[in-house]
Amino acid sequence: MRLFVSMAAVACLLHGSVNAQTADLLRYVQPLSGTAASTTASSRKHGSGTESYANTIPAVGLPFGMTQWTPETNTTENKCFPPYTYRDSLLTGFRGTHWLSGSCTQDYGSFTIMPVTGHFTTDYATPFSHDNEISTPAYYKLTLPNVTTEITATARCSMLQFTMQQTDSLYLLLTPNSDRKEGVVNIHTYRREITGYNPVHRIYQGWGEPAGFCGYFVMQIETMATIAKPGYAAYYLQKGEQVRVRIGTSFTSIDNARKNLEAEIPDWDFAALKAKNEAVWNKALSQIQVQTKVEKDKRIFYTAFYHAMQHPRLFNDVDGSYPRFAGDYEMERMKQGDYYDDYSMWDIYRAQLPLFEILQPKLVNDFAASLILKGQQGGWLPIFPCWNSYTAAMVGDHATAFIASAFNKGIRDYDVQAAYALMRKNAFDMSAGADYKNGKGRRALDSYLKYGYIPMEDSVPMAFHKKEQVSRTLEYAYDDYALSTVARALGKTEDYNILAKRAQNYRHVIDPAVGMARGKYADGNWYTPFNADKKEPYITEGTPRQYTFYVPQDVTGLAKIINLQAALDSLFAKDEYWHGNEPGHQIPFMYNFTATPAKTTQVVHKILAEEYSDGPGGLSGNDDAGQMSAWYLFAAMGFYPVDPVSNNYELSVPIFDSVTILLPNNKKFQLKAVHKGNRRSVLYNGKALKGHAITYEQIMQGGELVFFF
Repeated sequence: MRLFVSMAAVACLLHGSVNAQTADLLRYVQPLSGTAASTTASSRKHGSGTESYANTIPAVGLPFGMTQWTPETNTTENKCFPPYTYRDSLLTGFRGTHWLSGSCTQDYGSFTIMPVTGHFTTDYATPFSHDNEISTPAYYKLTLPNVTTEITATARCSMLQFTMQQTDSLYLLLTPNSDRKEGVVNIHTYRREITGYNPVHRIYQGWGEPAGFCGYFVMQIETMATIAKPGYAAYYLQKGEQVRVRIGTSFTSIDNARKNLEAEIPDWDFAALKAKNEAVWNKALSQIQVQTKVEKDKRIFYTAFYHAMQHPRLFNDVDGSYPRFAGDYEMERMKQGDYYDDYSMWDIYRAQLPLFEILQPKLVNDFAASLILKGQQGGWLPIFPCWNSYTAAMVGDHATAFIASAFNKGIRDYDVQAAYALMRKNAFDMSAGADYKNGKGRRALDSYLKYGYIPMEDSVPMAFHKKEQVSRTLEYAYDDYALSTVARALGKTEDYNILAKRAQNYRHVIDPAVGMARGKYADGNWYTPFNADKKEPYITEGTPRQYTFYVPQDVTGLAKIINLQAALDSLFAKDEYWHGNEPGHQIPFMYNFTATPAKTTQVVHKILAEEYSDGPGGLSGNDDAGQMSAWYLFAAMGFYPVDPVSNNYELSVPIFDSVTILLPNNKKFQLKAVHKGNRRSVLYNGKALKGHAITYEQIMQGGELVFFF
């Protein structure tokens, strides 16, 4: 249903001001980046359709927050329709959204407020101009002919301020965006409050079934007259008068949405709240400080940093309450830390999560602990948990890879034995019946264990991505390696020996005759015909040539099967590197394992220049919950986690004169690039660094890394 509320303002004064002394890195962030069709040099080189768009939104909120705010140009919650796209010219409101940034998924539990002036109408879509937008992570402003809207937001709540541009009536239309028409709105005149909820439904496995929770909201109005009749209240505003509303959200109840609001926005001081939120963002962005004369590179860098701080999403209320994972409107409560959801796990374990293992280990601990809670509540460690549900989207079992990565970095303030039991269950046990149908456990694990690879005969039914047997084999081998490192550390020798052997299963799907990954039948025969550079049914979102390099756990072993340097040279010479396919993100840094490591920097800098740019079209494809942006951050700083589980980072050369990372232990890690001819050398704390990598331990100790090139 849609509620029509007409308001008049009592004149309100702005209080407080932004501290001019605060380091202003917000000015470099472009939230509109990725909302338009790509304008990068590599635009549409690979991929098509939805893969050609970044699918980000100009989100207002705090890092990793529960609910974000965005102008709305698409009214649906349907899959692959972000709430806002730059090409649109009609505004349909301002949405409290749970869109998975940079994805082709769907919104859920959202709702929208639309200011309408003059005569009331249900045909409320209004033309707007990008020239009248101001967009930052902490603040959004849009001026329409009759009313200006301003938004600032905390982790769970927001405040909107409407200022009349002329004397007229103002109507606020509140819509719970349920495509199934299940949303509810209620008016509470005595509270000057409007409440409601929008039920959430599953996606991928169990598509369309109830997800067991709702998006709840409470909207409080600073001044509200008596309701004249149900759903309608009349006000009249003078030019310059303002109306403010503050909104609390929750995934557990309306009462908790109200409590969140009371805790996060206790007053009506819009300017002070805006300044506070800006300070939070500036502090977060200031954790990495770059020096360069190229202002464009700063804009790209800090925009990428903003995009890397969208997910996973905070899911619990201020009192620790959150909806039980894969539950049925049951509530749980955190005893310590926060609970998170919306893990685009196939993407973010590669670089986005590893970035915060350096910057915010305590936050990463909460991410890992949340995954363990999900496994305990649902019975299986989830593969790709979104919408607080199992999905089995994509391939691999990368919650295991992430937890192993965190564990190996000493991030272990959770039940390690419980975590190991859940990871082991995924690696050794095949789910069945309703569990398998609901997305629990590894797809096609029985075939993988029987053959050491997934043969072409197994079409992998009851999966969002069917078939893709070679990609699954390669990624399961990596996850087995990841789990083996934990088994070894915990003294589980028998498991370690089995898993370490399984980590070599990649060898079963690399055909030495062609030097690439290739589909294989149960009898050992290879799939024909072989097309190196075409999308094949046994590869996930890519080609055999591209996926051949997905052996991050054993690059030297891969190099003994294929001519690694020649394979890399051929990939780039043929222009077959596809940056939009995440399993290739480590490829440019693999030159470090060849006789020509200097090519790493050449290729990385070329990708930085071609795949990322300035403005609304500044991303070349889906940002995938910040993974594409996190790749930029690492690559621009001069190091990258080819194998996050190993604690090693392969080096290139920073594009900046210097980079300073403020570590959580009050230490600093600095990287400097010094032009001294063509010969490359690297000094770590004044001593020559052997090899082409640096370790997590070296980074976290602080110090200085100087690149001479």
